[in-house]
Amino acid sequence: MITWNDSDLQKIGTAEELDLESERADGTLRGPVTMWVVRTGDHVYVRSVKGVNGPWYRGAQSRHQGRITAGGVRADVAFREAGPGEFADVDAAYREKYGRYTSIVEHVLTEQARASTLRLEPR
Repeated sequence: MITWNDSDLQKIGTAEELDLESERADGTLRGPVTMWVVRTGDHVYVRSVKGVNGPWYRGAQSRHQGRITAGGVRADVAFREAGPGEFADVDAAYREKYGRYTSIVEHVLTEQARASTLRLEPR
């Protein structure tokens, strides 16, 4: 498994937003979707506010890979479903990073959103 280098991990983790382009079945990339991104330890995560029924999330399930751009880093990634054991740390990271958006951050902390938690791994 390839891991993030420290510089890219720091840049992505501190970026306010991330652009995600998921790969279609034919290998082409969908248009970018802008979303929040958080870091816990050596991993970065994204969630769909609409859960597994969110359009970008459904698109990401086509090939489980794509490209991200955040904090000056552009990288091809694999989308890995995070497990329930990761949810508490991801919740805490969202609260810490985006807590100033009180009425909005709660939308990424619902059970629906948790079910769509993806760990982004470089490839």
